[in-house]
Amino acid sequence: MTESALYLVGTPIGNLDDLSPRGAATLAGVDRVYAEDTRRTSRLFQQFGIQTPLRSLHQHNEASRSVEVIELLSRGGSCALVTDAGAPGVSDPGARLVHLVGEAGHRVLTVPGPSAVTAAAGLSGFPADAFLFLGFAPRKGKDRSEWLRLCATSSVAVVAFEAPGRVARLLHDWAAADLGDRECCVCRELTKLHEEVRRGTVRSLADYYESREVRGEVTLVLAPPADDGDLERGPEPEAIAEQARSMCREGMGAREISEALQHRFGLRRNEAYSAALAAREEEGRGR
Repeated sequence: MTESALYLVGTPIGNLDDLSPRGAATLAGVDRVYAEDTRRTSRLFQQFGIQTPLRSLHQHNEASRSVEVIELLSRGGSCALVTDAGAPGVSDPGARLVHLVGEAGHRVLTVPGPSAVTAAAGLSGFPADAFLFLGFAPRKGKDRSEWLRLCATSSVAVVAFEAPGRVARLLHDWAAADLGDRECCVCRELTKLHEEVRRGTVRSLADYYESREVRGEVTLVLAPPADDGDLERGPEPEAIAEQARSMCREGMGAREISEALQHRFGLRRNEAYSAALAAREEEGRGR
């Protein structure tokens, strides 16, 4: 690597084979690599036979390491920054370094790689032409309350990270914020052997994870609110009614029909239950 620059290299979010050829070549070609955790990055280096010198750069030493990086670049050298997984600077160290290097007049280049954010957004099946990424939920106090408010008022899907031991608590807090009936997708251990993608309402997922030990990296996607305007246009009200009548004829109860209508049409719980009751009444009259 002859060009003097700081390279932001995306690293695998689980499966080491997801490192791109360009990413591997960059890490092997620069003069030095700065890593959030040198032990984890060493395993990646062993996988690809990379022997570039490693230095740590994390939230506690980012300021001092930034001085080192700028000195190296000033001498015409090159270096790369990696974090434990994904893109540097996205809920990981790196933003301060990038800012200081840019202010010093040096180039910053990116070598993109895997992202848990976009992977989970795609796997959720929710509309993702726009979404709000909120990183990790603050643990307590006003910061957490404001974070939950942003989730509850967002008009688009919300993507968030959470530590495995706090997943159930976050889901319960979403439910308490009047989001219990909202669809949600919990993605765990993406690209790894025990990858899990589980979908359901926030409340049902909160109950599921309450009684289970959660392990590994977790990314959650909260579906956007249902578009009430879409439900009022075109033939969809009749489609909802016909679907409800069909399920009624199959012997499903009002609660089962209501839950199915919420999932299929994005209805609110009271709207879906009303449609279910109306269908049962019609079928009872022998329509």
